[in-house]
Amino acid sequence: MSALTARSRRDLEIHRYPAPLYVLVPVIALVLQALLPRFMGRFALFDLPLVVTIYFALSRRSPVQGMFMGCLVGIFEDALTQHAIGINGIAKTVVGFLAASVGIRIDVENNAIRVMLNFVFSLLCSAIYLFIYHVLLGMNIEWSWVSELLKAVGNSIIALVLFPLLDRFQIRD
Repeated sequence: MSALTARSRRDLEIHRYPAPLYVLVPVIALVLQALLPRFMGRFALFDLPLVVTIYFALSRRSPVQGMFMGCLVGIFEDALTQHAIGINGIAKTVVGFLAASVGIRIDVENNAIRVMLNFVFSLLCSAIYLFIYHVLLGMNIEWSWVSELLKAVGNSIIALVLFPLLDRFQIRD
C-alpha cells in the first residue's frame, strides 16, 4: 500500500460545490450581517461572514483560496459598516489562510473539530482586529474580551447548524 503524501491527501479530500454557492452564501451572510443588527441588537454578537469564510477555507483546503475568500468577504463587510476599509479584510484574510492550512493537516469532517476550530478562529479574528485598531492605527476602541468570547461561542453555535447544511450542497464524485 502506498503512503499518501500531504499533497495527494489534500487533492483527494477537497470538497467542491456548485459555482453559484461560492457567491450566494457569502452575499447572503453579508446582507444578514448588515441588516439583522438593525432589527435585533443582540445579533451583533455573531459574525456570519467569518463563519462562511472558515467553512469554505476548511472545506476547500487551499490557503490561497481561503485568503481570497477572507479578503473579499472582509472588504465587502467593511464597506457595509462604519469601520475603516480593510480591517476586517486583513483579519479575515489571515483567518482564511490559517483555516485552509489547518484543513490540509487534519481531518475536518468531525463536527466537534469544526466547532472548536471555529471558536479558535473567531477569537483569533477578534485579536487581529484589536491589534490593527489599537497597535497599528493607534486608535482606542471600546473592547471587552467577555463579549468576544460570547461572539466566538455564538459563531460556533451558528457553525454547528450552518456547516452540515452547506455540506448537503457538496458535489460528490
